[in-house]
Amino acid sequence: MTDDLPAAKIDENVPHSARIWNYWMGGKDNYAVDREAGDAYVAAFPGIVDLAKESRKFLMRAVRHVAAEGGIRQFLDIGTGLPTMENTHEVAQRAVPDARIVYVDNDPLVLAHARALLTNTTPEGVTAYIDADFHDPDLILSDAANVLNFQKPVAVMFMGVLGHVADDDEVVSIVSRVMAGVPSGSYLILWDSTNTSDGFDEAQQGYDDTGAVPYTLRSPEQVARCFAGLDMLEPGLVSISRWRSDTPDAPVVDGYGAVARKP
Repeated sequence: MTDDLPAAKIDENVPHSARIWNYWMGGKDNYAVDREAGDAYVAAFPGIVDLAKESRKFLMRAVRHVAAEGGIRQFLDIGTGLPTMENTHEVAQRAVPDARIVYVDNDPLVLAHARALLTNTTPEGVTAYIDADFHDPDLILSDAANVLNFQKPVAVMFMGVLGHVADDDEVVSIVSRVMAGVPSGSYLILWDSTNTSDGFDEAQQGYDDTGAVPYTLRSPEQVARCFAGLDMLEPGLVSISRWRSDTPDAPVVDGYGAVARKP
């Protein structure tokens, strides 16, 4: 949970990944510098806009499934980013009104928007925010235990954020340490951007060169390492636009993800 943060901590002169993503998704929480960087990225790799939109659709389908079909009543959304539309608590509580959701982020901009999310929850449910870095899974689990019952299954979510970690082994360690803290029957919902199209790496490098926080594109095989020891649901690790999609003509995007259950 967080208080509003001083605007001085938010740099309006350097592109910000959460604000750019918000811009691509049609949101309004962005500045001219973000729109300029976002437009430059789109010029180099137009597929990024489809990826941004399909990422939210994947979140909706995955959260709805584990809530309605998997019996999950608790969600730990790590690295949540800026609120837009159809946020995790909205999707989960629509399926299960008493769902409890904990968002985790340590970005001043994201935390400054936390109150808007906290006020939009069902009477039966709970929505909370933690100021923590995903490099510190132990702190996340400790703080989240004030809201979530870790004796019962939890859906752990990493939605397109782990590219901010350059080292593959560290990425796997972060995910495995969080999953070690949740019981059998919990789920991992994870996707990340992938180096599966020409031009994506080049566009990302151009973005990194602006001084923004860099992002590492990985192969689907590298992303798959995050699911070691878990049972993937069908159809496995696929382009997120193809995970149980109800729109077969949706474009294949360069983000791969899956939903997996902890045995």
